[in-house]
Amino acid sequence: MKATLTVLGSGTSMGVPTIGCDCAVCTSADPHDRRTRPSVMVQWEGHTVLIDTTPDFREQAIREHIRKIDAVLYTHGHADHILGLDDVRPLSFPRVTGGGKIPLYASARTAEVLRSVFRYIFEANYKYGGLAQVELQPMDGPVSLFGATFTPLVVMHGDVPIEGYRFGSAAYLTDFSNVPEESLAQLEGLDILFLDALRHHPHPTHSTVENSLKIVDRLKPKRTYFTHISHDLPHEATNAALPDNVRLAQDGLKLEFDL
Repeated sequence: MKATLTVLGSGTSMGVPTIGCDCAVCTSADPHDRRTRPSVMVQWEGHTVLIDTTPDFREQAIREHIRKIDAVLYTHGHADHILGLDDVRPLSFPRVTGGGKIPLYASARTAEVLRSVFRYIFEANYKYGGLAQVELQPMDGPVSLFGATFTPLVVMHGDVPIEGYRFGSAAYLTDFSNVPEESLAQLEGLDILFLDALRHHPHPTHSTVENSLKIVDRLKPKRTYFTHISHDLPHEATNAALPDNVRLAQDGLKLEFDL
């Protein structure tokens, strides 16, 4: 089954350009150095699934002409991965969905954050008009959607376990400082691998370019893209120093793969 993955955003939590910064990357004229917050979209046979809804989702959805969403999978409950949920509203109304609510798949930890931050959506006693028509679904294993399977994999974001996902011949791991051995074992034989690679120098909760290259060397996927990129990494210069099968992701990048 053929599918298309679109990079909605490839930047770190503050985005690039970063507010108040005049560094070479933030002031770059290269459009590849403009990075919204990190998320991807997977589409196949008329279905559309998002991984995370960033604060930039409105801009991303307009840019990519998104007209429907069939489900959302969440990696974790940090602001740069969830705050765009309210902008799902116009795609969740019955005239678009044909009835029913958009399912949101999240771990118990992430679901608790979503219920707290978006209390007005999930609590029945809130009666605001025009609420997003979404519903939380428990996720305690692989999620089957329209003939495809999305398998959550635990990665460590500092000392907090969060989810990455494998789906067919692709995998998306963002916001990690370490990938446990049991998760690495489920990432063999990949065509496409997305990995967190914030910058070169160490960070307590994110992977570096060098650390992620070690994972690439271990797993040997055909194609690797680094994401959650900070303004420390200029697109063109960083790509020139990477192996031929490894590149920085960029907003709007589209990749075909077997789902």
